[in-house]
Amino acid sequence: MDTQARQAIIIDADTGATLLEKNGDERMPPSSMSKLMTMYVVFDLLRQGRLTMDQTMPVSERAWRMGGSKMFVQIGNSVKVEDLIRGVIIQSGNDACVVLAEGISGSEQQFAELLNEYGRRIGLRNSNFRNATGWPDPEHRMTCRDLTVLARHIINDYPDYYRFYSERSFRFNDINQENRNPLLGRVPGADGLKTGHTEEAGYGLTGSAKRGDRRLILVVNGLRSMAERREETERLMEWGFREFENVSLFRASDTVEEAPVYLGDKPTVPLVGGRDLILTLPRQWRRNLQVKVRYDGPIPAPVAKGQEVGRLEVSGQGVPAMTLPLIAGADVARLGLVSRIPAVIGRWVSRT
Repeated sequence: MDTQARQAIIIDADTGATLLEKNGDERMPPSSMSKLMTMYVVFDLLRQGRLTMDQTMPVSERAWRMGGSKMFVQIGNSVKVEDLIRGVIIQSGNDACVVLAEGISGSEQQFAELLNEYGRRIGLRNSNFRNATGWPDPEHRMTCRDLTVLARHIINDYPDYYRFYSERSFRFNDINQENRNPLLGRVPGADGLKTGHTEEAGYGLTGSAKRGDRRLILVVNGLRSMAERREETERLMEWGFREFENVSLFRASDTVEEAPVYLGDKPTVPLVGGRDLILTLPRQWRRNLQVKVRYDGPIPAPVAKGQEVGRLEVSGQGVPAMTLPLIAGADVARLGLVSRIPAVIGRWVSRT
């Protein structure tokens, strides 16, 4: 699968599998997609009780003068946090971002330091924030992969606030603006997240859609027009749902194999994964899946439940290679001295 985007990535939000990648770790100007980081901080402060939805924040002259996409706040007024959130998410308001940044940290520069602190905390390895808006700056950079990490955190950490991303329009100061996300209303299950555009970055989108138990997250950047962004993201999202499926190999408590135990009060111990193993696989390559169980056996007693005793190796054409530790599903005590003698003799005899 190819794409016209300069950078692109599609992942399964639950398994973390990468379905498509093009320059996924290339540092790029994220434009307004970096507003996702601003919202992540706001959501966390709301959860901590350090902000409330009804709390108001003053509009400075700097916020009022911000160019680009605007919520159209008025200088000298105070705006509710809930309205500012909608102004950022739905209207992509640069002015709303600055009001929030100054209200939280005192200045946008100090708020950018807070963004970087949060970014390190959630594992954004190749991102650097210089402002709250994504305004062009040669040092303000993210990667497609980091944007998927951030999107997953927003979706999973703040489901109560994620609902804002699916709202189609917002009216503020007698001005109604539509959500610019081209997936909403066009792709079944689409419910987020954020568009972006600058001359350097091109047209980009961090988008997500959920169908049944599957959720995909898509990030593209560097497209040439709004029309190309709309067509390309719709095509890629449909391809991801159509060509891949999530396959449950086994559940956390399922016995993968019974391994023999040496000098144990039980002859075998069940090997379990300890967690559900669900893989995202291309539908046409599912039959090529190979699963191998490896352990050094017989496993010497005593064996403690939860002890790592082997590994499960998954591979195959079109399947990302992965290894999962296998753990003992039960305790196996060591035989007493008298009971061990026949076992030891029998093992020695069998080898001669």
